[in-house]
Formats: sequence, structure tokens, C-alpha cells
Amino acid sequence: MAAWNEFAAAEPAFAAEVSALFSARKHHTMATVRRDGSPRISGTEVDLADGELRLGMMLGSRRAADLRADPRLAIHSHSVDPPDDDPSAWAGEAKLAGVAVDDGPVGEGEEAADSFRVDVREIVFTRVGTPPDHL
Repeated sequence: MAAWNEFAAAEPAFAAEVSALFSARKHHTMATVRRDGSPRISGTEVDLADGELRLGMMLGSRRAADLRADPRLAIHSHSVDPPDDDPSAWAGEAKLAGVAVDDGPVGEGEEAADSFRVDVREIVFTRVGTPPDHL
């Protein structure tokens, strides 16, 4: 496992492409494991700051409970379809899998939120190749 800054130091060009996809849009999709072992898909926001990939969520949310019971997760970047007239112009999509580390609640009152950082285990970047006949 690696913190985001360790991944970025080892693979700076790859990390820049993945970071651009997670920074281009606000909302992404996260999968967690429910207590009964079934999957839960939720919208989430990703923050790449200070060398960490961080997740914030409403205090006491089901996602937070999932991560405390089983910290494994997967996150898929927001994606749009490749342009029909030039598929190779598509920015692509990124997926990562890792383990959430609970940093506890942050903020106070209505601003309170559960905070997690992610130790990354796997990152996949998919885009259309050049020529645009393969991924």
C-alpha cells in the first residue's frame, strides 16, 4: 500500500493523469462493503491535498460505517463518453482500490464530517489509444 504522495513520487506522469481525472469533476463513485458483505455504491468527493488522497462524508453516514467495519474501497472517476468524431480526444477514466484509514471526525456543529485518507493498492487508467482502435 502507498500514500498518494508515494505513488506520485514513484510514477509522476501516471499520477498526474489520474489526478487530473479526479480533479476535473467534483463527484465520483465509491464502492464499499456493507456489514453483510454486499456492495454499496455511493457518490463521493475526492480531495488530493498535502500528498494524501482524502475522503470526507457526512458525519455518521452509512459509507463511514461501512469503512469502519471493512476499510476496503474502490473509487471510479466521473466519466463522459469519448467524442464520436475523435475518440482519442477522450480524457479517459481512472479507477483505484485501496484501504481507508479513519482520521475521525473533523469540524464542529453542522460542519462536522467524517474524514478518511486512502492507502492506495491499485490504480487503473483507461483511455482510447492512438490510433483509436483500442483501449
